[in-house]
Amino acid sequence: MRYHYTNNTLYVRGRFTAVSTGVDGGIRQVSTLLNHTVSKDFDHADPKEYIRGLLAGANYADDAFGLLTAVSMQHLCVLQYDYITVFVTAGVSNPNPDPTRPHTINIIVTSNEGFSTASLLETIITVTEAKAHALRLLGRDFTGTTSDAVITASEGEPVHTYAGTFTEPGKRIYAAVLHGVMEAVKRHEGTVSGPGPAYFIYSRYNGHGWFEWKKKDCPYYPCHFPGQSCDFCYCPFYPCHDESLGEWIDSSTSGQKVWACTNCLLLHKPHVAAYLKDHPDATLAELKKVDEQINQ
Repeated sequence: MRYHYTNNTLYVRGRFTAVSTGVDGGIRQVSTLLNHTVSKDFDHADPKEYIRGLLAGANYADDAFGLLTAVSMQHLCVLQYDYITVFVTAGVSNPNPDPTRPHTINIIVTSNEGFSTASLLETIITVTEAKAHALRLLGRDFTGTTSDAVITASEGEPVHTYAGTFTEPGKRIYAAVLHGVMEAVKRHEGTVSGPGPAYFIYSRYNGHGWFEWKKKDCPYYPCHFPGQSCDFCYCPFYPCHDESLGEWIDSSTSGQKVWACTNCLLLHKPHVAAYLKDHPDATLAELKKVDEQINQ
């Protein structure tokens, strides 16, 4: 799974089996998931065709699921919890008792471990429960808005049969959505400000909890070398399984094998990072070639 965003569109790319409650939703194989900001007076006669236009403009095929929102992508929250990544935009000016005002809560859940069809569907329930819990913790007396939508997607052969809150994937999804909805609402309403989309990772260092990564004023800079690029601190290729860049090690917390790439410098090299920003669908082999050409 790879993702990138423009001023008004989040694109999530991969080879997904996915379920969507959004525009032209259903269950099918897709290569793109997107969340797009529209104007508050958006009234397109054919939202499905509108999304196809977005895909064509990005040179992507139309095997995709799309969501629309009046919330700015600058208020997007991205949360990573092991193999689960969650994307949230949240505006709550139209609580479900009041259908007269715009905004919506859009949530995309992806897993790089395969889910069965049943577990993809069950993820929608887990997401909805976590969203309602988040709104309650924010002091709201409603469980959602009139136009909320969810996409759940996974890559690979199914290894997870269920995704309820008692399961390992369900626990991760619930925690990410709970934290993500609260943070996204705060950013949209202006009680928390930031320079753009926010990125959170569930960390097990110094106790368990959510850590917001910020490029500016990072206490660990420079963690690799002076002048390094930090645009891709959390690598979009992880785990790449390229043994020239990393290796499998035993986790100090779970005892299971985890992919370690502490010594990989590839995406910290400014010329490689710049290329990836300009070519967000570049492959790892392509980036390694860019690096080799610079070093010749």
